[in-house]
Amino acid sequence: MTDTSPPPFVFHQGTEPLLVSMPHAGTYVPPALAARFTPEARQVPDTDWHMERLYAFAKQMGASILVATHSRYVVDLNRPPDGASLYPGQSVTGLCPVDTFDDTPIYTAGDVPDESEIATRRDAVWAPYHAQLRAELDRMRALHGVAVLWDAHSIRSVLPRFFDGKLPDLNLGTANGASCAPGLAQALLGIAESAPGYTAVLNGRFKGGYITRHYGQPGQGVHAVQLEMTQCSYLQEALPFAYLPDVAARVQPHLQRMLAAALAFARGAGVKAG
Repeated sequence: MTDTSPPPFVFHQGTEPLLVSMPHAGTYVPPALAARFTPEARQVPDTDWHMERLYAFAKQMGASILVATHSRYVVDLNRPPDGASLYPGQSVTGLCPVDTFDDTPIYTAGDVPDESEIATRRDAVWAPYHAQLRAELDRMRALHGVAVLWDAHSIRSVLPRFFDGKLPDLNLGTANGASCAPGLAQALLGIAESAPGYTAVLNGRFKGGYITRHYGQPGQGVHAVQLEMTQCSYLQEALPFAYLPDVAARVQPHLQRMLAAALAFARGAGVKAG
């Protein structure tokens, strides 16, 4: 975006056929853009906070990890490049959002981005992230015969704009079964449903965003799953959105078991592909 902006992503290449994507973990907003934001928006409250810390174990498992640096308020990496709605008829935020999850304006003076500005942000941040994601999945598939993409997300557990009541804690999405093999989805759901103290659902309110839907091509050896989890499962759901180590430690073993199941599936599928 500017000469002082960080790169669009941080990437760690692992050794296993598992890629963990964190498209909403970024918090960076270029200063000139932040100057147009409301004070609330400058706090980037709709971030998927502390994803890298929550999933720190994934690196030790051999997973590749792709983490966004820029806030979703700059450009949302989990939206289609044309900005089409992923949930027609339901309230959603766009490719370059103009409102927060609480349905308040992001831009103080209403100077929302025009098509030219959206294209600039898409080229500078969205495109490089997706190019890296595509390249890593292709590398994994060439090397292992299969790749599993885990799209890691979190959200406040109560958000009336998007859903009624309290959201289940572990929301697995497979685009209604289109983005991964049924056996993988059921194995993951079984682990999530058996996690004591947590609620779980498959393809409920969150069925997977653009990343899951676009890259999940099980017929071509790429299986994609999104996990949208409640932030109360590991952090304080209000400013300063503090990470709660003791709370996070209770859910991390279940996340690790799900990733282990994804890896076991990938290894088995890779053997068959070979």
